[in-house]
Amino acid sequence: MFEDADGTYGHGRPAVFLDRDGVLNVDHGFVSTPERWEWVCDAPAAVAELNALGYLVVVATNQSGIGRGHFSEKDFAGITAWMRERLADHGATVDAVYHCPHHPTEAIGAYRRDCECRKPRPGMLLAAIADLGIDASASYLIGDSGRDIEAAEAAGVTGLHFEGGSLLAFVRENVPRPPL
Repeated sequence: MFEDADGTYGHGRPAVFLDRDGVLNVDHGFVSTPERWEWVCDAPAAVAELNALGYLVVVATNQSGIGRGHFSEKDFAGITAWMRERLADHGATVDAVYHCPHHPTEAIGAYRRDCECRKPRPGMLLAAIADLGIDASASYLIGDSGRDIEAAEAAGVTGLHFEGGSLLAFVRENVPRPPL
């Protein structure tokens, strides 16, 4: 599913895809309110750095807490809006957010399904590539799990495994200037 920041995108631009829980925020399990949100070290500055480098920044996140009934789509939209506002306070922008609310065995109702959007499958990334005209071969995904890296590889994007610490330092060490 897709949320658009301003509706304007260049064709063939490189992107950096970010997993949310464990990359932007500390993964406390089913984070859906500002009270439970804790930024990963230097995450807003890292997003601002990616913006300055000219990358589109796209969040691609599994959110089975929706499907499991821990929080609603409305709650997710609220925390996403809050996240974007806090990033803007730091001069940072997320261009789009894609999320998968499904789980193949533990979700309830229509959310219980084996879908193409849940990482390690590449559905969210492929949708963003098509929707935003992203050059996958010049793009990166920063994730904290093997399923993130598998999804990146399946979408033709370079996967970068983030193991914690400063996200800004990680970006500076691992994400090159995009080609002009």
